[in-house]
Amino acid sequence: MNDIEKNTGKDHAVHSVNSHFEDGSVHTQKNGAVVFDESDENNVHRGLKSRHIQLIAISGCIGTGLFVGSGGSLSTCGPASLFLSYCIISVVMWVIMNCLGEMIVYLPLKGMAISGYVDRYVDKSLAFATGWCYWYTFSIVVAAETTAAGLIAQYWNEDVNIAIYITVFTILIVGINVFAVELYGEIEFWFGSIKVIAIIGLIFVGFVLFFGGGPNHDRLGFRYWKDPGAFKEHIVPGRTGQFLGFVTALVKSAFAFVLSPEFIAISGSGESKDPRRNIEKATKRFVYRVIFFYILGSFIISVIVASDDNRLIAAVDSGSSGAAASPFVIGIQNAGIPVLNHIINGVILTSALSAGNSLLFSATRSLFAMAKQGYAPKFFGYCNRWGIPYYAVAATSAVSLLSYLNVSNSASDVFTWLSNITTVAGFINWGVISITYLRWRKAVMYNGLWDRVPFKTILQPYATYFAFGFVVVMSLVNGYGVFFPDNWSASDFIAAYITIPIFLVLWLGHKIVIDKSWKFYKKVDEIDVITGLEEVEEAEKHYEERIPRNVWERIWFWIA
Repeated sequence: MNDIEKNTGKDHAVHSVNSHFEDGSVHTQKNGAVVFDESDENNVHRGLKSRHIQLIAISGCIGTGLFVGSGGSLSTCGPASLFLSYCIISVVMWVIMNCLGEMIVYLPLKGMAISGYVDRYVDKSLAFATGWCYWYTFSIVVAAETTAAGLIAQYWNEDVNIAIYITVFTILIVGINVFAVELYGEIEFWFGSIKVIAIIGLIFVGFVLFFGGGPNHDRLGFRYWKDPGAFKEHIVPGRTGQFLGFVTALVKSAFAFVLSPEFIAISGSGESKDPRRNIEKATKRFVYRVIFFYILGSFIISVIVASDDNRLIAAVDSGSSGAAASPFVIGIQNAGIPVLNHIINGVILTSALSAGNSLLFSATRSLFAMAKQGYAPKFFGYCNRWGIPYYAVAATSAVSLLSYLNVSNSASDVFTWLSNITTVAGFINWGVISITYLRWRKAVMYNGLWDRVPFKTILQPYATYFAFGFVVVMSLVNGYGVFFPDNWSASDFIAAYITIPIFLVLWLGHKIVIDKSWKFYKKVDEIDVITGLEEVEEAEKHYEERIPRNVWERIWFWIA
C-alpha cells in the first residue's frame, strides 16, 4: 500500500492495472476507468498559457446569443422576462462551472474530457452517452456558427452567396485547429479581447443612454419596462400568458449559455500549463464575468430597446443574424448614434468565428478522449507531433459541413431542426456534470481526502442539487408550447424532445450490449479519486511562482 492509500484511512484496496494500446501508450486503469498518462507521447500538449485560459474563460461568456439572440427573447417575452432569465441561468451556469472547477483542479489530467470524469466517478455507459452527446452538440453548433458568420457577413453585401462565406469561414476555423494548440490559444486570446472591449463599450454606452447622455438627450430610464410593459403575454392572455413568456425566455436565453463552462474545462484541464492554478483562477473569476457580461448586458438591452420596436420585430421575423438584429445596435441607432452598426457587426462576426473555433476544438478533444477510453474507434485517439488529434479534427470538420444545408431554403429547415436539438443536449450534459460532481465529492469525503482538495466553492453540495433540478425541469418544458392546441407541430415536438430518447438509447444500449450490467453507478468505495493524485501534486511543486516586480506586473499577473 502506497502513502496515498495510507492517508485515506480506509482498508479497501485500490486495484490498478496497466493497459497497453496499439500506439504503445500505457494508461493506468482502476475499476475499468481510464486514467490518462501524462508521459504518453501520443497525447495532446500542454501549450495554453494562463492568459489564454483567462481569455477563453471570458470569450466563452460572450457570443452571438448575447449580441443577437437576446433580441428574440426581448421581442417575444418582454424586458423583465429577458433580464430575469439571464440572471437565473447565470446562477445555474456558475454552479456548473464550480462543479467542474473543483473536480478538474483536484485532478487535471491530460486528455481527460468531461466524459472521462463521468467514466471515472459514475459509470462507463453514462460516460459513453455523454461523450457522444457532447461531440454531437459541439459539432452541430460549429456548423451553426459558421452559418451565422455567413449571414453576418451578408449584412455588408447580400449579393454574395452564403455558400462562399461558409466555405471561407470553415476553412479558416479548420485551419486554426490543425496547428499546434498555442495558435488556437493565441487567436482566442485576441478574439476574446475584441469581444471584451466591445461589450464593455456597449454596456457603458447603454448606461449613458439610460441617463439621457445620448445625442438626442432623451433619458430612457425604465420607460420600456412601463410601456409596452415588463412582461409580455405569450400563447395565452393574462397572468398565465406573462408566466409562459418568462418560461419561454428561459428556454430562448439558454442557447447563449449552454457549453460555456465546458470550454474552460476541456481546454484548461488537458492542454493548459499549470492547470491547477489556471483553472482555479478562471473558475473564481467566472462569477464576476457572468455578472458583468450576461447580467449587466441583458439589463442594458432591456432598457434601451422597446420589446415592440419595429426594427426589432422586423429583424426577428426575418431571422436576421447581423447587426440589424442586435438589440444593442437598434437601441444605439434609435438614440441617433451613427456608424456604430458596422463596427458592432464586425464584432459579432469575430464572436461567431471565435465560438466556431472553440467549439471545433472542444469537439475534437471530446472525440479524442472517447477514443482513448475505448468509446470511439482507436484511430481518433492518434495525435501528430504537435499534439493535434488529426483524425478527430477531420471527422468533426466533416460534420460541420452540414452548414451547407443552409444554402437551400428547403434544406435549411433540416439544419434548424438539428440545431434546435442542441439546447436540450446542453441541459442534459449539465445534469450529468451535476451527478458526476456529487459522486466525486462523496468519494473524496469517504476516502478522507477533502483536505487535499485545493479548490472548494461555496454553497456545495446544495447548489448542485438546485442546478440539477433546474436542468431536469428545463429539459422537460423546453418544447411546452407545442402542447397548446393551436401550436401543435410534429416537427417542433421532435426537435424539442428527440435528444432525450437518443441519450437514453446511447446510455441503455451501451449498458445492455457492451457493459452487460444493470449497475447504473459505482459504489463509493469503487470510485477512484486516488490514482494520479500524487503525480499531480508533485508536478504542482515544480510550477514556477510568478512574483511581480512592479505595479504593472502585479496588474498583468492578476489578469493573466
